[in-house]
Amino acid sequence: MHPQVKTFHDARSGTATHVVFQAPGTPCAVIDPVFDLDPRSGHTSDAPVEKVAGFLSDQDLTIAWILETHVHHDHLSGAASLKDRVGGQIGIGAGISEVEEAIRRVYDLDPPSGSTAAFDRLLRDGDVLDLGGLNIEVLATPGHTLDHLSYRIGDAVFVGDTIFMPDSGTARCDFHRGDARQLYGSLQRLLALPPETRLFMCHDYGAGGSRPPAWESRVGEQFAGNIHVHAGVSETEYVAVRTERDRRLNAPALLLPSLQVNICAGRLPRPQSNGTVYLRMPLDIPGSAL
Repeated sequence: MHPQVKTFHDARSGTATHVVFQAPGTPCAVIDPVFDLDPRSGHTSDAPVEKVAGFLSDQDLTIAWILETHVHHDHLSGAASLKDRVGGQIGIGAGISEVEEAIRRVYDLDPPSGSTAAFDRLLRDGDVLDLGGLNIEVLATPGHTLDHLSYRIGDAVFVGDTIFMPDSGTARCDFHRGDARQLYGSLQRLLALPPETRLFMCHDYGAGGSRPPAWESRVGEQFAGNIHVHAGVSETEYVAVRTERDRRLNAPALLLPSLQVNICAGRLPRPQSNGTVYLRMPLDIPGSAL
């Protein structure tokens, strides 16, 4: 099965939102939708969500699933905004429960009304979701974060923040019990798929501006040429490279604004008595807390 994929690129966060469907007029899934926040001004915009919703309308697509690969650290999720516009069920990995608890401690947030309050379905490895004539197979791919999932739909796999384009390597492992050894295992699971399998990434930054953004590759291309995890790279070698690189990385610009929102599927806090919405900004927290 060869599903159609329409990708929307958000330049501010370098995020790719994927719409997956069989044909116009069929059910679809939207993977990793984006809501826009300018961290300098505090201005928000649901323009990225509007673009996706407009495409669904143009193609007469009925949304069945809004799927998050994990709790994102570098952009605000557009899941709740998209659901409010066009419906659908929001799914995320069951590991959200542990991630959510850690984040609520950092921000001193009240517990939710239930452990799944913001999400319609908590997903686990091996779950299969119906998408009309397509099936969505849930693959646990931890390492970047403990709750990370990938989604296999026909010959396409949506890998979130596990692997990037071959010239950009793989994802960092220093958030939410991320673990380079776990990620190596998850990468090997993905690279064991048939070489012609299409891999769709959640992020691309144009290899430092040296090329236009891209977000689709093949397993065979990754196996042959990924700068971090090509054929022949051992677990020990990978862990050493990944750990040293993570040690030198800065925090994402939207890290602190995004986490408190994304554990609520992208739904912003309620306005205060003056009509203004506020996000919390914890100070001097240890990196290990996030």
